Amino acid sequence: QVQLVESGGGLVQPGGSLRLSCAASGFTLDYYAIGWFRQAPGKEREGVSCIMRSGGSINYADSVKGRFTISRDNAKNTVYLQMNNLKPEDTAVYHCAAIGRGCHRVEGFYDYWGQGTQVTVSS
Repeated sequence: QVQLVESGGGLVQPGGSLRLSCAASGFTLDYYAIGWFRQAPGKEREGVSCIMRSGGSINYADSVKGRFTISRDNAKNTVYLQMNNLKPEDTAVYHCAAIGRGCHRVEGFYDYWGQGTQVTVSS
């Protein structure tokens, strides 16, 4: 069964850090680019970052540049999103998704999706 499972979300104070994980089962991540998306309450889902099969990455959200870093460990079949200096506006449900081509900011091109993990940034 093909599955993506996110973990690592939680409640954190402004300025804090979290590392989200996206673990794949039922398929090998080596052949996919992986994107992170987020959806805040009352807002549309937006692309955050994407990592290509080669390991190169793209940030889609200007607001996270310099704060969020995406990485992958193919041996563990897992992709990570390191989030530093978190702000209240980062509060959202974060989803990872796999795409069997290059990175794309349009979510409709992605093949597999995880259920999401909640990130809440609040004092």
